[in-house]
Amino acid sequence: MSQLIIFIFIGLAGVWLGSFLARGKRTRDVGSLEQARQARTNKKNEAKDKILELVKEQGKINNDDVEKLLGVSDSTATNYLDELEQEGKIVQQGDVGRGVFYTLN
Repeated sequence: MSQLIIFIFIGLAGVWLGSFLARGKRTRDVGSLEQARQARTNKKNEAKDKILELVKEQGKINNDDVEKLLGVSDSTATNYLDELEQEGKIVQQGDVGRGVFYTLN
């Protein structure tokens, strides 16, 4: 009988310890996610600032200029340019293809 009580006590302690450790990990994960989200936002804002500086220097830029400046893919460069355009900071000139470039608004 005493072995059964000890076994139950150890089992309950294990359940409590497991839930305690899992709860602590979730709290750390939320903090880590928020830090990662903030770092990503900071990186994006820095990239967009670099793009705006390049437009000021050159007068106009295109998608290829952004790819080379930041070392990013075509789609990432397009996303940055689209966001800057939606924010009203740059204006797209041309409709599609190689003729498209951007100037300051």
